[in-house]
This record gives sequence, C-alpha cells and structure tokens, in this order.
Amino acid sequence: MRRHPGLFLAVIVLVAIAAAVFVYPKYLGAKVLPWRLGLDLVGGTHLVYQIDLSQVPASDQSSVVAGLRDVIEKRVNLFGVSSPQVYIAQSGNNAQLDVDLAGIKNVTDAINQIGQTPLLDFAEVQQNGSSTQFVPTNLTGQYVTGAQLTFDQTTGAPQVQITFNSQGSDIFSRMTAANIGKPLAIFLDGNLIEEPTVQQQITGGTALITGNFTVSSAKTLVERFNAGALPAPIKLVNQQTVSATLGNNSLKEVIFAGLLGTLLVILFMLFYYRLFGFFAACALIIYVALTLGIFKLLGITMDLAGIAGFVLTIGMAVDANILTFERIKEEQKRGLPRISAVEEGFRRAWPSIRDSNTSTIITAIILYYFTSSFVQGFALTLLIGVLVSLFSAITTTRLFLRVYEHMGEKKTANRTA
Repeated sequence: MRRHPGLFLAVIVLVAIAAAVFVYPKYLGAKVLPWRLGLDLVGGTHLVYQIDLSQVPASDQSSVVAGLRDVIEKRVNLFGVSSPQVYIAQSGNNAQLDVDLAGIKNVTDAINQIGQTPLLDFAEVQQNGSSTQFVPTNLTGQYVTGAQLTFDQTTGAPQVQITFNSQGSDIFSRMTAANIGKPLAIFLDGNLIEEPTVQQQITGGTALITGNFTVSSAKTLVERFNAGALPAPIKLVNQQTVSATLGNNSLKEVIFAGLLGTLLVILFMLFYYRLFGFFAACALIIYVALTLGIFKLLGITMDLAGIAGFVLTIGMAVDANILTFERIKEEQKRGLPRISAVEEGFRRAWPSIRDSNTSTIITAIILYYFTSSFVQGFALTLLIGVLVSLFSAITTTRLFLRVYEHMGEKKTANRTA
C-alpha cells in the first residue's frame, strides 16, 4: 500500500462509486435489491398481542414464548410483508408480542394471517352411539417441525407429509399404536380440518395425511403446518397505523437532516484544516457510500433509530481525522518533514482512535444483544458504521495524503532535475 498508494486509492474510489450507484434507488440498486425501510419511514401497522400463558407451566414459558415468536415471524413471511419485525416483551406471567408490518396495505388480511390457527392439536376419536367424541391429547403443533406436499406414487393423488421432533415422534408413535383402524382428528383454531384413519403404528417421526385433497388444498395445509401452530393462544389488544404519507414525510426529513449534517461537517473541515480538510471530506463521502452500500447489501431494516445511529458515526469518522491532523501538526512543529509528520501523526493518533472506537463497539454489541426492537436497529447501524469509519479514517484518508505527498515529491524531483 505504501509503494502504490494511488492504485489502492483508485480501487477504493471505484468501489465507493459502485456502492453509491447501488444505494441510490433510481438506479441499479432499486432493481437488484430494494431498501428495507421501517414502519416509521414508509407507514404500516403496529400490532400488539397479549399472550395467554395461563395453561403453560412456568418452567416452559420462556421456550413457549420464544417458539411463539418464531411461528408468528414465519406466518408474516408467508404473507409476504416487507421487512416484518416481531419481538417479545415478557415480565413474569405477562407476555406481549409486538409486530411491525411496514408498508402493509391490507391490514385486515395481515391480522387474519397472523392470528389464524392459534392452536394446532391432535385428538383421539371415540364413538358413543350415534355421537362422536374428540379426546384431547398432548400432541400439539409445538412438536411439528415441518410439512411438505408429496404425491402418491400409484395414483398421483396429492398428500401431506408431516415431520415431528423426537419428543413428538414418541407421542405420535404411542398414539397411533393405540388407535389402529381408528381416525385421529386434527384441529386448527378449534376447527376440524382432517380426520385421517390410522392404518398402522407410525414410528420414525414422519406421517402421511391422505384424503380428497386437491393440489391447492394440500398446499394450504402444508403452509399451515409449516407456519406452525402457536404453543399459546394470542389475542390482539392494540393496533396502531402509521400512514404512508406520514412515513414518507419522515423519510424526507431524515434524508435532509443527514445531508445537511454531512455538509456542515465537510464545511467545518474545509474551513479549519484547509487541504487536510479536503482529503477528510473526500474520505467522508467515500465512507457514507460504502456504509450505506453495506446496509443495503445486508438487508438491514432502516428506521429512524437506525439512521440516527448511522448519522452519529459520521461525526465519529471525522473525529478520528481530527485526532490525526492535530498530531500531524504537532509533529510538523517538532521540525519533521511533512511526509514524515503525516506517517508519525497517524501512528501516534492510532491508540486514541482505537480505544475510543473500541468502547463504542462494546457498547453497541451490548445494546444489540440485551435490548430489542428499535434499539437493536440503532446498535447495529452504529456498530457497522464505527467499523467502516475506522477503515475510512485510517486507510482512506492516509492514502489521500500519501498520494498527495508522492505527487509533491515527483514535482520536486522534476524541478531539481
């Protein structure tokens, strides 16, 4: 890098230009990978569900709530909602599930999809004269790991294959052994959807449901199984809607604030550090393009909190340059030639830059792993932004200065010759 700083700088600049094209929504980025924007920027619906844990033992509540979150997330993804966020708030026996549906247009369909089939269970069937009795069992949807559509090799009729986990496999094996020749009832949301007859004891954790399925109805059943059955009932207790207009206005305001903040920082650097400030401004522009490109490439959902974390790192990126430039000034006052002062300034400024950014990285990691919702978005963008800013301040700015100094050396050599 020291021998060919211009080459390395050219590579970084080209990557930054590609990132800028990818980021800007009117060009390639919109076709390849659209931005994932949060509820507060594009509008949508925020749903709050109360989780009924009254029938769940205290020792199992944590795992049940975690499983519930996974199930709801699968359902929302099946519905095709853009950038859904599902998170849990639990305190003792009280648990709440929050769902953010950004950009959703048909709220009613989304609510129906999320709340559909709140409980999947299997029941034994007993005949009592002319009436049929369903006897509940302890086999529920929490033991189902997946389902898929298959076809009978002889008739070609569609059928549904269900797979249970190890515990569910044992329960199902005992149940089928006790009900050979009898039907088993499958209930979704308390509604009987299938009543297949047990032909033999089923071991191995895999079962086939056959019947008068069409391909469409079999696919629907597969989707319901794969979406999972909720291990605890949920009830919608609150619904808040953010209009698309309000979200769009927030997005415009955030973009304006980010651009204004970046411009003011650039003007300050140009005014105070002159030529060094110009290089820092160029490095800052490259930093913004690279960081936004990473955000979009990784599919990070950008909401107001996340953008706030990113804007914060813009100032931190320049802060590292300020520490470096001040050290360079001190080295020049000591009488070092400018090119030596630049290298010594970077070397002496690095410990301070490293320590300050390390503390921020640790804080961001703690916030990400021990919080939820929008705080995690803030922590994630802050973490990525700090890491990229370290590269920008130490590598990109140094390359700009090295290229400038090498050009100065060549001019001096030409004059001497």
